[in-house]
Amino acid sequence: MRSLPGPPLPAAVSAELERLEARLGQAADQWARSRLAELGEAAAVRIIRRIAEPPRPVGNLSAYIKFLANNDTMKRNADGVPTAESAACISGPFRASLQEDPFQDRSTKTTFKWRFRVLMLKCPLVFQIKQELSLRALYARCVAWLQCHESPDQTDSWMSGIEIESPPGWISLGLQNHSPFSPVASPTAYRGRTGAGCLQYQMPDTPPRDSTPSPVRYITQRVQQMHGPSGRAGGATPPSLAYVNPLRTTASPQMLALGELEFDRFFLIRVYLADKKIEDVIKDPNYVWYLKSLPMDCFESEIWNRFGEKFVSASDRRKNLDWDPSKTRVYHCNIEKKDDSIVTIFKGPYAENTRTHLQKVVGDDNVLIVKFADIDIPWGMNNDNFGIYCTFYNNVARDGIVLGLRRYRFFIYKDGGKEQKQKELNKKEKNKKFSSSVRCYFVRTESGWDRDEPYKLSGCTIDQARKLFMHIHTAPTVAKYLSRFSLILSKTITLDVDFMKVHVAIIDDEPCKDEFGQTVIKHGERLIHTDGTGLISVDLAIKCPTSDAMDSKERQHPTAEHPLLMQFRMFYNGYAVKGTFLVDKRLPPETICIRPSMIKIKPDANLLGCNSFNSLEIITTSNRPKRALTSRFLIALLHYGGVKAEYFVYLLRKALEDVNKARHTARDLLEVAFNHADLDDSMSARMILSGIQPENEAYLQHQLALMTRQERKGLQQGRIPIDECYYLMGTTDPTGTLKPDQVCIILDHGQVSGKVLVYKHPGLHFGDIHVLNATYIDGLEKIVGNSKYAILFPTSGSRSLADEMANSDFDGDMYWVSRNPQLLEQFTKSKPWVERSKPGKDNKQKKPQDYDVFELESLLFREFLKARFTPSYMLGKAADCWLALMDRLLTCNVSESEQKDLIEKMLELVDIYYVVLDAPKEGHKVNFPEKLMVKLYPHFMEREYYASYHSTSVLGRIYDEVKSQEAESISPITIVPLECFTEEVVPDECKRRWWCLYQEYLRESSPLCKVDDKTIKNIKFRALYQKYKQILYDADEFEESPRSRPELFTEACAIYQVVYELAMPRNEISKCGFAWKVAGRALCQLYVLKRGGDTALCSLPVLEDALKRNRASGHRN
Repeated sequence: MRSLPGPPLPAAVSAELERLEARLGQAADQWARSRLAELGEAAAVRIIRRIAEPPRPVGNLSAYIKFLANNDTMKRNADGVPTAESAACISGPFRASLQEDPFQDRSTKTTFKWRFRVLMLKCPLVFQIKQELSLRALYARCVAWLQCHESPDQTDSWMSGIEIESPPGWISLGLQNHSPFSPVASPTAYRGRTGAGCLQYQMPDTPPRDSTPSPVRYITQRVQQMHGPSGRAGGATPPSLAYVNPLRTTASPQMLALGELEFDRFFLIRVYLADKKIEDVIKDPNYVWYLKSLPMDCFESEIWNRFGEKFVSASDRRKNLDWDPSKTRVYHCNIEKKDDSIVTIFKGPYAENTRTHLQKVVGDDNVLIVKFADIDIPWGMNNDNFGIYCTFYNNVARDGIVLGLRRYRFFIYKDGGKEQKQKELNKKEKNKKFSSSVRCYFVRTESGWDRDEPYKLSGCTIDQARKLFMHIHTAPTVAKYLSRFSLILSKTITLDVDFMKVHVAIIDDEPCKDEFGQTVIKHGERLIHTDGTGLISVDLAIKCPTSDAMDSKERQHPTAEHPLLMQFRMFYNGYAVKGTFLVDKRLPPETICIRPSMIKIKPDANLLGCNSFNSLEIITTSNRPKRALTSRFLIALLHYGGVKAEYFVYLLRKALEDVNKARHTARDLLEVAFNHADLDDSMSARMILSGIQPENEAYLQHQLALMTRQERKGLQQGRIPIDECYYLMGTTDPTGTLKPDQVCIILDHGQVSGKVLVYKHPGLHFGDIHVLNATYIDGLEKIVGNSKYAILFPTSGSRSLADEMANSDFDGDMYWVSRNPQLLEQFTKSKPWVERSKPGKDNKQKKPQDYDVFELESLLFREFLKARFTPSYMLGKAADCWLALMDRLLTCNVSESEQKDLIEKMLELVDIYYVVLDAPKEGHKVNFPEKLMVKLYPHFMEREYYASYHSTSVLGRIYDEVKSQEAESISPITIVPLECFTEEVVPDECKRRWWCLYQEYLRESSPLCKVDDKTIKNIKFRALYQKYKQILYDADEFEESPRSRPELFTEACAIYQVVYELAMPRNEISKCGFAWKVAGRALCQLYVLKRGGDTALCSLPVLEDALKRNRASGHRN
């Protein structure tokens, strides 16, 4: 559209303004264009983009531009040096009076004090203070703002009303003695622009509070902050939208009062209210002040009894959560359609062990994990189901999620992958409306509560906030935009590095070269050997934790010096880098070397030097390999390569025998207990090590039976242990000496030599299993030191070995390595996988830069809705069809022509599978041909709604073998208490106390059993047990207890006796778990002391490592 005439604008400003005018259907007048021209290019563009930010409604574009331009000018003038604009503002009738010293004598101090305070109430602080100002300078800014924004008669009239020696009555909030839960002063809203003031209430046992109204307190706090370490109010934090926040201007007294609570307390109130409005339940704001004075446990009980039990189920109660502020908190929000409206239900908070980079930067409470529910759409009502989802849920993206006086907006989403999808599918039917592996993250962008400032994202649009993590707008496609930005959602441990001192160097990737020494080019790109792996100096590697950052409860395995490999994410000055670091002693201290293949997002040269959340995040390290199990895919490929079915049946029977022996030998008992330590936090292993025999203790016998059932289930699905097999993280040879068919494998005792099989899950191609030569690299220790547990691939040859195996790389992929003699002897390799055709891309894909801010936000949220409500099942479909065809291929009664047809179809499925693996980030469009669909499945796949046949292949035999043993009768377990604990004399008072506490536990645990989400159920039960541990030990665990050991042993026996006496009549073995999960460590130590004999202090991880080493070496009884 044609803009009105005005002064010429810079090209960038003119282009931005034209786009905005076209979208709004309005034209800026010449006065608005003049104001933009006066501001300069950067400020003008910032204002236009702020107006364009969704979902801001614009009634009059010209007026809005002038309003924001005035505010922007005052922000930049806040350092006390007037510009032409501010001088014009102050040139009114009050200019002379401002030059007088308002503090010249004591009689004028009170007048100035109240004039200053009321001015502050009248003027929203929309500018940022750039340096220390006197109160006089701040006072001048307020008068200037008033004269710029109100007519002279309004200003004169308003100002004349404050020429008094004492505060006017309408400002006073005098406190009186009132009964609890009744107001002592009426809510007072000043008659200015910023809306309601804050209430002051006097509650019993509440510390005295400043009676100054909230906006005045806020200004006072901001002035006081100028004397902080930075010498600046708010430091470099951008101005917050909270200063003119619309949520505050319409806030109720209750909502303003709730702003004084810690966020966890407010969130719990919101959870317990379900979909009820706060003002409809909490009628009296005084009640909030009362809640603030309560300890956390009393607070939770109070709000639960007051209204929580009326509105939410007992399973959603958060009674036993560890409220330690250092613990990670996760806040959930469920969005669903009810009738014709959208309902928001909050859940949590839940405790977790680790944080994401996003949580570390903005804070746990500023991130919401949002689940969108399925919508019940009558059959045949509308063919465009996705359109219905967009119609209802787009409003959530546009308006954000309001939580109190906070607003959260869509930030990013992440697909949890195949494992998370399976977990969600296993949930009960009633919860399936929220079942999805796709997690959506909203972040707080604004708040009307004073305590929420300063905040790192204040004043930022969502687009600007994302750029603080990485310059994501430089991504080449929207698909890569989404996949790369989700890197901030990995659960990590932050490596303590100072980026001001660390040297980050970019080194070239090692190219693949043919026999003539020429670089190999494919699809216009060169092939490389070092895809995803870089180098790090020893001093930085030593700082790296050696445990898996995905679960801090993982038992750490100490290494000689430092981990050999680290999987990481690095965010640095706009860069987003992912991959692995190999330690290199040749590098100078504090050096990191990354390669172009590791750089996923490059910086924008125009933003260099701007703020950036720099961090080096560790995901996992190269630890000692756990027990290596096969899979159905791997068994099928090995059998196709010549390994006899009888060998797998032999391995299966041996594993089943070990499972059955677990009832008899201490070693096998321990192995089973350690394999499933996560089921009971290693309590079964502690009981065994204490000398307790399963046949004497019903609960231990019950736990081991549960674990053996888990073992059998895994065996039935093809997860069979094989000696001398390992899963190792991969990288490349730093010396460049390995030949194309060689690898270097570093295990417990250093490098190994000989033939090995190498495979990368989930490879499906016949040639994905490679036969390679494990080779000793001379002098490698001078580079990596004594660090261990990795496989190093060559950097020579015309193609990367990792690429030949399921299109893999070295950004953290784990490789199956086997030195098993039988497998090596029988297996014959096939030709490696070669991509037969270039996958098709969506030619219509545009760059993120091709969209304006509003369009991009709408597109990103639409992509989330697609992932959530129209998920692709092509990956699973291709894998299932491949496995069904492979099963037919492995049977003996297949003709040669049918065999050829099966192989051709399987090769097509392999190509589809590998393309779909990378489709989300590459934007590939994949079609699944009808001819590849399987109509008949083998019985072991348990496809309930499809026709099946009884398979006689090796996979079918494995399934049937385990099934036959499941059918065997298991002798019943009878509770017989251990005399060691029942003979202990326990005072009646102590026993009665724990009887009452156990009854309380039973009431609390009953609703938790109905929780469908297994993860959340485990979290809640763990918190519940921790509550009773704290009661027993006065600490988190037995070893940390300040109480005397005899006293603890007596109470532990009291718990044991109470629990077992109540469990015995009905033989309810599962109920015995309370005694061991609460008092188990004390009971184990008491048993050892009473049993007598020599004892030795031993670390559980060390003992577990010893078992692993023995198992890995193949030394078994």
